[in-house]
Amino acid sequence: MSNSADSPDRVPEQPRRRLRARPLRLLSAAVFALAGLIFVTSFNTAKGTNIRTDASLLKLSDLIKQRDHKNKELGDSTAALRGDVDALAQRDDGSTKAQDQLLNGLKDASGTAPVSGKGLTVTLNDAPPNATAAPGYPAPQANDLVIHQQDLQAVVNALWQGGAQGIQVMDQRLIATSAVRCVGNTLILQGRVYSPPYKITAVGDTGKLRGALNASKAIQNYQLYVKAYGLGWKVDEHKTMTLAAYSGTVDLHYAKPVK
Repeated sequence: MSNSADSPDRVPEQPRRRLRARPLRLLSAAVFALAGLIFVTSFNTAKGTNIRTDASLLKLSDLIKQRDHKNKELGDSTAALRGDVDALAQRDDGSTKAQDQLLNGLKDASGTAPVSGKGLTVTLNDAPPNATAAPGYPAPQANDLVIHQQDLQAVVNALWQGGAQGIQVMDQRLIATSAVRCVGNTLILQGRVYSPPYKITAVGDTGKLRGALNASKAIQNYQLYVKAYGLGWKVDEHKTMTLAAYSGTVDLHYAKPVK
C-alpha cells in the first residue's frame, strides 16, 4: 500500500502567506493624515455652520414646501397685476361692443374668466393606513392603496367629456396647458404641490357629468379598488357655485435643443 503523502489525488497544502508587521509609526501617521483630511473637508462644507442642525440646510421636503409657498405668492402677485392690466385695458382700449363680446368669449373658452352654475365635486383619497383586502380579493400591494396620476386624469377627462364648462383641481383652475402630474404620493399642478385628499370640481349639467363619470372605463377600474381596498371616492353636487378664473402665466414652456 502506498503512502497517502504519495497519492496522486492529494493536493499539497499551499503555504500560508505571512503578514508582515508594519511599523506602528507609519500606521499612526496615516491615521492622523486621514483625520486631518476629514476635518478640512468638514470645514469647507460647513463654512461656519452646524452641518448637523443648521436650519439653512433644508431637507428635500422642506425645500419643496418652501418653493410651493413661493410659487403661491408669485401666483397671487400675478393675479393682482393681471387684474390691474384688465381694468386699464377696459377703460382705455377703445374697442367696439362686438370686439368686447368676442374677447369675453375667448376668456370663457380659455379659462381666464370666472364661471358659475350648477356643478359637482369629486374627492379621491388614499386608503386608510390599516387597510386590508375585502373578502375575495388578494392582499393589497403598496401601489393598490394610493391615488395615482391616471386616477386624477381619468376624473378630469370624464368631466370634460360630460360637457364641463370649467374644472378646478384643488384650488387651481385648469386651462388647455394644465398638466395633472403626480410625483410619489403628491400632486404637482402648475408649480404647486398638494397631498390627498384631492378635490376636483366642475361646473356644468350635473346629470351629464355624473353620466360621464359612470361611463368611464378607467373610473370603473378605480371603483374596483375602492371596493377591494377602501380607496376614497365621493361625489357631491352643488346647486350653484363659482370657479375662479385662472390667474397664472399663459406662456408655453417647452424643451429647446442645446446649441
